[in-house]
Amino acid sequence: MLLEMQRDELELEVWSCLDQVTDPELDEPVTDMGFIERVEVSLDMKTVEVEFRLPTYWCSPNFAFLMAFDLRCEVSKMKWVHNVKVTLHDHCFADRVNAGVNGGRNFNDVFAEYCEGGDLNAVRAKFQEKAFMRRQETVLLALEERGYSCAQIVDMTLGAFDAIPFETGEEAKQKPRYRSLLLSQALAEKPGDPAFVSWSGERLSAEGLKAYLAKLRGVRINMEFNGALCRGLQASRYKEAQISDDGPTLIDFIQNRVPLRDGYQPGTNET
Repeated sequence: MLLEMQRDELELEVWSCLDQVTDPELDEPVTDMGFIERVEVSLDMKTVEVEFRLPTYWCSPNFAFLMAFDLRCEVSKMKWVHNVKVTLHDHCFADRVNAGVNGGRNFNDVFAEYCEGGDLNAVRAKFQEKAFMRRQETVLLALEERGYSCAQIVDMTLGAFDAIPFETGEEAKQKPRYRSLLLSQALAEKPGDPAFVSWSGERLSAEGLKAYLAKLRGVRINMEFNGALCRGLQASRYKEAQISDDGPTLIDFIQNRVPLRDGYQPGTNET
């Protein structure tokens, strides 16, 4: 019983760790998206297995490989973990992704015939930029709502930004996430550095802030649309419907009215 309790606690710790892994296109945790199917800690409490599935069979291998790689990387950071196995299910390139990530190979080797010499880090950087813009818009709008002028916002230092409490709402979630990208990309490092710059490191101007916010809004709307689409596709794909004589209609799937098939267990590979 004690052993099982310890394993349960460690598995909860792994789930918490996986919150740090995001869908690169959506900048949302894979745990919130419902991608993680199973987490299991071995009896000796040294090996962790993580299984996940994506919304469609043909999701981009770039995204699939990035998520599998990041899952393995994050779990490997835990001090008590000696071995990690990540398994992607129900994907057209699952075998390649699993073998590559668990074998320590890079994306260019695994998908050499598809990437044409491209570097997966470039793909990651592209989506990091979008994540930065989405997080930044949230805190910028929150500051506007608090009455800060355009001039006050663009002149705000990192130290002053840190001193502003965001206790509730989306801004409370995005403030530390935005700050982490500022620091990791060396866009701001010291308390006196500007808190708000572009991804390329350029200072924002008071007169240009409205236009800049409009640009950020376009990025955010696109990401939110993709996120809603992914959730809808995932809900429909893994609903595993019991088909009647007439069959469910498209609107049945969209409205989440299709029942589970008798005997279907979520997390299995049965189709």
